[in-house]
Amino acid sequence: MDWFARAFPLWITLGAGLALLHPPLFSWFVEAGLVSIGLQIVMLAMGLTLELDDFRRVTKTPFDVALGMGLQFTLMPLGGLVAATIFELSPPLRAGLLLVCACPGGTASNVIAYLAKADVALSVTMTACSTLLAALATPALTLLLVGESVEVSARSLFVETATLIILPVAAGLALRHLFPRMSAALVRVSPAVAVTFVVLIVSGILAVRRDTVFGAGLTVIFAVVVAHGLGFFVAFVLAGLVRGFGATARTISIEVGMQNSGLGAVLATRSFADPAVAVPPAISAVVHCLYGSALAAHWSRRPPLTETERATAEV
Repeated sequence: MDWFARAFPLWITLGAGLALLHPPLFSWFVEAGLVSIGLQIVMLAMGLTLELDDFRRVTKTPFDVALGMGLQFTLMPLGGLVAATIFELSPPLRAGLLLVCACPGGTASNVIAYLAKADVALSVTMTACSTLLAALATPALTLLLVGESVEVSARSLFVETATLIILPVAAGLALRHLFPRMSAALVRVSPAVAVTFVVLIVSGILAVRRDTVFGAGLTVIFAVVVAHGLGFFVAFVLAGLVRGFGATARTISIEVGMQNSGLGAVLATRSFADPAVAVPPAISAVVHCLYGSALAAHWSRRPPLTETERATAEV
């Protein structure tokens, strides 16, 4: 199960490729109306892996968490805006890119942080905090940046975000607290379950939007690649200048660059009238996993510069 979860970038890439080659392999998941249920299962699984200590840890490293959260909800949306403008995306594709860039960090970021020898505790804390904050931040940022360029239900965007995030995560936390033995057994399989459903969600949306993806050509793919590249690189540089180019900078780079693309895809299908809005979030899931995997492979061979971090923190 552990190996299966760590191989998430492989499964998401394979799933996306197969979905575009032979859509019926995954289109059934969307056509059966299982996308929202699948995401709620993912968020429930995430809740099961969290503890109240993950939130209390904020008090121990408040500056690092605040720095990461600030970059999460400013740098990525701005990066999406820049990429959408450079590549002159159509209004629906522009809205989809801005939506996914305003999403919180996903569970895959915790796996990548572990493989990259980053600060896993900080990664989990940032993911948990950004997920809860996203109930307000994601719809607010999306509406602010998208404006009236596409038809979107503001009320639906807020309600759906809260429903898809807070309720299942809270349920997972409650189960872990009330039924520790059962939760301990579920936690062993929850990462693999989360990976499976994220792959089904992303691949399913790509399958049913195959014509839109091919119609948009490479433009939308390049835009997503640039947006995530800016997120990873600029976050690492800014965090490194403040905290040293070590484990903390690696973690913030990963958390900022990797979004909860599954959430973005579901919100796009449920709150936006144009189905093309769901395309960038689906592509994003593949792109940020490839970025994260490459960084993990690079950083895993290089121990983090903890001494530099300490010296920078003292200064």
